[in-house]
Amino acid sequence: MNTNSKSASKDSSKSKVMTTQFGVVKAWAIIASTAALASCAVYRPLPESLPAPLPVPMSPSPQAGTAPAEPEQPKPDQSLMQAKSRWVPVAWSDLPGFAEDRLGQAWGAKLRSCERPAPALAALCPDIRRLANASEAEQRQWLISRMQPYRVESHQGEAQGLLTSYFEPVMNARRQRSASHSVPLYRPPADLSQRKPWFTRQEIDSAPQAQAALRGREIAWLSDPIDAMLLHIQGSGRLLISEADGSQRLVRVAFAGSNEQPYRSINQWLLDQGVKRINPWPEATKDWAALNPQRVNQLLWSNPRYVFFREEVITDPQGGPRGAQGVALSAGRSIAVDRQSIPYGTPVWLASSGPAAQLQRLVVAQDTGSAIVGPVRADYFAGTGDEAGRLASRVNQPLRLWVLWPR
Repeated sequence: MNTNSKSASKDSSKSKVMTTQFGVVKAWAIIASTAALASCAVYRPLPESLPAPLPVPMSPSPQAGTAPAEPEQPKPDQSLMQAKSRWVPVAWSDLPGFAEDRLGQAWGAKLRSCERPAPALAALCPDIRRLANASEAEQRQWLISRMQPYRVESHQGEAQGLLTSYFEPVMNARRQRSASHSVPLYRPPADLSQRKPWFTRQEIDSAPQAQAALRGREIAWLSDPIDAMLLHIQGSGRLLISEADGSQRLVRVAFAGSNEQPYRSINQWLLDQGVKRINPWPEATKDWAALNPQRVNQLLWSNPRYVFFREEVITDPQGGPRGAQGVALSAGRSIAVDRQSIPYGTPVWLASSGPAAQLQRLVVAQDTGSAIVGPVRADYFAGTGDEAGRLASRVNQPLRLWVLWPR
C-alpha cells in the first residue's frame, strides 16, 4: 500500500483501471483542492498535543433504540483546518449508520494505532486499551463523550470524494529461478539512495548497469509478470515459497523502496490502445497478454515506476501488512488517506455507496499511497487473498468522510 514509507505502500487509486502504486489496483480521479477559504469564519489549527484526559464514567448502557446523550456541540465557525481540507463540526446524528456499526470490530485497528499514536491522540490510548473488551454500547458512549465528529471537505466546501480499495495478494513463488518462474522480486539495490530517480522499469529489465546492480538481490521468482506488477501496485503481498530443499513456507514481501519514477496506470495504457475489457483485474490483463505476447513488455514498460521489497516473517496471520503509520493494517477497518488532509491514526467515519459495497463504518487512517491525493479521498484495505482482491478491484465509488477528533 503505499505509501511510500515502509508500508503496505501502494500507488493505489483505481479509476476502474487499477491504479495504485502501493496498496492496490486503482486510479486517478483525484479530487482537487486548492487554497482560498470560502468564508470569513474563525479557524483553529490542529493542536500538537492534548492534556491528559479525565476519567470517563460509564453510565448504564442506553436502552435499545436510544442513543447516548450528546455533549454540547461546537459552533460551525469552529472549523479545523488542514493543508488540504477543512473539518466542520457536526452532530453525531449526522453520521449515517453510526448507531448500527459493530464498533468492537474496529477497536483492534484503534489499538494498533496506539502502538505509534499521533501526539494529539496519544492521551486517549489508555482509555482505548481499557475499553478493548467493553460492550459496544460502552465503546459508543465513550466515543460520543470524548470525541467530536467533523465533516471533511475541501477548502471550497466540497464534501464528496472518491473511495477505492486495495488488498494483500497471495502468490506462489520459488526461491530459485526456473523455466516456469523467471520473474524476480528484488531487494533495494545498494545505490538506490545515491541515484534519484533510479533506472526506469524498462531499464531495469534491459540495461546492463541496472541488471548488474540488482544481481544477487532477488528475494524470489514468480511465474507471471502481471502478478509481479500487481505486487508492485499493491506494495506488499504474501508468498508461498518453494525452497530449494522442497519445503514450503509463507512469508510477506513488504514495500522497501522504489525507483522514484512516476507511476502510470497500465489499465489506462490499455484503454488508450482501444482495449475495452480491463476488469476484473488482473484476469482481464492476463487474458490480453495471452493474446498479445509480443506487446507484454510494452504494456509493463508503460509504467516506469518499480518497487523493491523486503522479506518479513508473518507473526500474525490475521494482521495485514504495515501501513505508512508503521502498524499492521486491519481488514475492513483501515484506510489509506492523504496525510495532508487526515493525520495517521485518526479515527474516521466512512460512508460510501456503490455497486461494489455499501459501507458505513468506523475505520482508522493508517496508510497512504502516491495516488491517494485530495481532501475527501480514501483507499479501503479489503484484506488478504482472492476474495479481498475481487472486492478491491470493484470499489470505485462516491465517498464521504468524518474525522473523530478529541474534544
